[in-house]
This record gives sequence, structure tokens and C-alpha cells, in this order.
Amino acid sequence: MSGHSKWSQIKHKKGVSDQKRGQLFSKLAKAISLAAKQGTDPLANPQLQAAIEQAKKHDLPGDNIDRAIKRAGEKDSASLEKITIQAIGPGSVAVIIEAVTDNRNRTIANIKNVLGRYGAKMVQENSLNWIFNEGWKPKILQEISDKETRNKLEMLFIELRADEDVGNVFTNFQ
Repeated sequence: MSGHSKWSQIKHKKGVSDQKRGQLFSKLAKAISLAAKQGTDPLANPQLQAAIEQAKKHDLPGDNIDRAIKRAGEKDSASLEKITIQAIGPGSVAVIIEAVTDNRNRTIANIKNVLGRYGAKMVQENSLNWIFNEGWKPKILQEISDKETRNKLEMLFIELRADEDVGNVFTNFQ
């Protein structure tokens, strides 16, 4: 019975769960760092306060939260930027994608690749704002980190194609 020890099974399960938790912690720390650029005082910065509450909800250690806030002033975190991409998806659904990235070109290329695979296309910046201001079509808002770009967009378009009536689609990946 080689390879069937209980420890081996526990080790593999723990490895997978630790990897998922690490990815979540990284995403939360990036959100805190991005929000801390507006100000490091959570009482004066509601966006930072919300990011910290979200991190505490997911049991992010306090040391990691403090490091993420301190990292906001460093030059490495200055490369994090928030980008907004607008696209027309399958069934002429308007999509707004918001992403936080350290490499704008890579993120746009990944998103463009996934959009093209599902018959969607990017449109010029701010060309769909009138649709969302009117409020007559659903707003699909995605917060995406670079490592998760492909999976999240693929799942989004799979869901959109599976349902012919996309009138009330509100999607929030966390």
C-alpha cells in the first residue's frame, strides 16, 4: 500500500488550502496598500477602513495589515495601479472590468485574450458610461488581480452564455 499514508493525504490537502489562503491574503494586502495611498489613517480614509474590515473578516493577521499600510509609501507599491476596461460581451452585454495591477500591459493583454476567445471585444475608454449612467442595463463589476484574470473572466462569460436572459446579472467574485 505504498503512497496511501494518512499523513500524505493530509499534506496534500493542507498544501492546496494553504495556497488558496495565501492568494486571498495577497489580494487583501494589495487592496489595503492601494487604499492606503489615499491616507494611512483608517478613520479619515473610509476606503482603507473597508479594506481592513474585509481583511479582518478573512482572518488576515494584524502584522500583515500593518505591513500593507507601510508598503503604500514605498516605491515598489507605487507601481500598483487601478485600471478600468470596458467591453461588449456575448449577447451585447456591456461589461466594466476594474483591475488592480502592477503591469498594465500584461493585464490588458490577458483580458483582451479572454474577451476574444468568447467573442467579446474591448471598446474605447468611457464609451459605455452612458449605459451605466442611464441604469437600464446591468453593471458587472469585477475586481481582478493578475493571477486570477483568466479564470474569473472565463467563468463570467460561461455564466453569461449559459443564460439567455442576462437582464439581471450582478456578479461579484471574492
